[in-house]
Amino acid sequence: MNKQLPVILFLFLLFFSCKSAKLSDALEKEERGEYYEAAQIYRKVYTKTSSKKTYLRGNIAFRMAECYRETGNTQRALSAYTNAIRYNYADSSALFHSARMMHKLGRYADAVKQYNIFLEIVPDHTLSRNGITGCDSALVWKKNPTIYIVKKMDKFNSRDGEFSPILSGGENDQVIFSSSRKEALGDSKNAITGLKNNDFFLVEQDENGQWLKPKVIGGEINTEYDEGAGTLSQDGTALYYTYCSEEEEYPRTAEIYKSSRSGAEWSAGERQRIFRDTLSMAAHPSVGADGYLYFVSDVKGGYGGKDIWRIKTEEIGASFPENLGSSINTPGDEMFPFMREDTVLYFSSDGHPGMGGLDLFKAKASKNGEWRIENMQSPVNSMADDFGITFEGINEKGFFSSNRNDARGIDHIYSFERPGIYVQIEGWVLDREEEIIDNASVRIVGKDGSNRKFIVRKDGTYFADIVSGMEYVMLGSAPGYLNQKQTLTVPDEEKNETFYVDFFLPSISKPVLIENIFYNFDQATLRPDSKEALDGLIAMLEDNPNVTIELAAHADRKGSDIYNENLSQRRAQSVVDYLIAGGIEKERLTPVGYGKSAPKEVTKNITKQHEFLPEGQLLNPEFIETLSPDKQEIADQINRRTEFKVLRTNYRLF
Repeated sequence: MNKQLPVILFLFLLFFSCKSAKLSDALEKEERGEYYEAAQIYRKVYTKTSSKKTYLRGNIAFRMAECYRETGNTQRALSAYTNAIRYNYADSSALFHSARMMHKLGRYADAVKQYNIFLEIVPDHTLSRNGITGCDSALVWKKNPTIYIVKKMDKFNSRDGEFSPILSGGENDQVIFSSSRKEALGDSKNAITGLKNNDFFLVEQDENGQWLKPKVIGGEINTEYDEGAGTLSQDGTALYYTYCSEEEEYPRTAEIYKSSRSGAEWSAGERQRIFRDTLSMAAHPSVGADGYLYFVSDVKGGYGGKDIWRIKTEEIGASFPENLGSSINTPGDEMFPFMREDTVLYFSSDGHPGMGGLDLFKAKASKNGEWRIENMQSPVNSMADDFGITFEGINEKGFFSSNRNDARGIDHIYSFERPGIYVQIEGWVLDREEEIIDNASVRIVGKDGSNRKFIVRKDGTYFADIVSGMEYVMLGSAPGYLNQKQTLTVPDEEKNETFYVDFFLPSISKPVLIENIFYNFDQATLRPDSKEALDGLIAMLEDNPNVTIELAAHADRKGSDIYNENLSQRRAQSVVDYLIAGGIEKERLTPVGYGKSAPKEVTKNITKQHEFLPEGQLLNPEFIETLSPDKQEIADQINRRTEFKVLRTNYRLF
């Protein structure tokens, strides 16, 4: 995009145009940042310029479009960019900006087409590629919105603009915001926006929790010039804010000022020398709990457009600020930072993939300082500009600014709230016979470092609240039983959900059946379908590293004693060999083949499954032979089993 040549030719033509004086006025105002007034002049001149003067008309249309874009008048900006393209404006940036205006108007399919046309000219253009991603994502986000509830705050808003709400000093019944409503000081219209200059206003709740009418904030902080986008210090006694004066001979430059509170009154602001020179812009301050002042600037050394920077509050004026880096900042604009915690930053951007205009983003810093960035999606974000967020303490509720649903592009204040999401886990802690255990507990350890212990209730159940998007390791335990470990990964979804995790703890004092161990007939080789059960046994031994066990294989009543003892010994050894291959020390394992010498005693659980087998009955040949042939087979199958029992619980303690 080469803007220099079209601008030079445009300036050359000005001196030979009958409209040169007015065009010169428009250019001068645009150069000073007085976009609203410049756009009005460009529009008048454009309508009076002959359509035969295609070059001049194309250039005027582009300059007019740029001014409309700067004032947030998206529809008029798109119309002007379209005219510039129609008159063959030489700078390809008109294509890109027209795509952005379509994007901001929610015309996502048209925007993607226009982005792709521009990418044919500038193939590696990051903002266009992010724009396409944003258009595609916006369709998904609109169809599948988050559970946030967003409402327009009618009690806060006027016909004029309001933006950047601040919850006052941690008091959730007071909000400070900036507004250009008629009660603001001064009478003149701002040449940048066409509205009055912004002042700070305060809105409070009555004893019934109802918001009252906003009133001008007390003290000398407000002036006839522009004050806005403020932030309170951690103790609530200082207000940092953006201030724009009006000096005829200089371009308009935003600066950061500081006011102090005495009671309900705020002092006149004092300029904070973020940069040593007076022409470098600094705006949208946010004081973090980490002692830094976060702010926005287009000073050299950034990544393009406006970037987010930070500086220690005690080092203001003494050192050069630090750029937050390319994870946060893009070639577009990153603005309105809000540092909620030491590691959680909210900001607005039109450079990251978004729904159109400025979108609100959440950035969380990892331990190594890298930022993980998330778009807040619909309905918090819209196709318009969404920015200036503030939270009510630790709650997922608060306020933000947006110019959605306003054809003039004027900002207003909205509330947001995420209804309570209940993500829970519950289950049973029983023994292997599914009987209740005394004094059982469940420990739940989260990847975030949380570590909680829950006592199992008398009915054998437990219950706990957990967090979406978290990985947990859980340990069930009880005196006289081996520990059992479970893992749970909770999806990062905004919906109420209950997860069920049960524990069946092996007893230390009696044999424990290992279910689903299979051998081929008359062989000791383990079948592949035994793998899951054996891997579970390995996990149990790893969870209980001080335990040694006897691995016992049993046969039914058929065949000779010697044959069954030999076969069961080889089968027990096969299981031990598998466990050793899986990393369990040989010294912890003792294989024993009992043959048919230790018939199974019927447990309560077996009786539940087979009513013809009374609890406590020994499944010896004398009893089995009293049963019908089909029931004899069931009893023989129960006797053909693989079990383990604990021998020691102090293997690694000595």
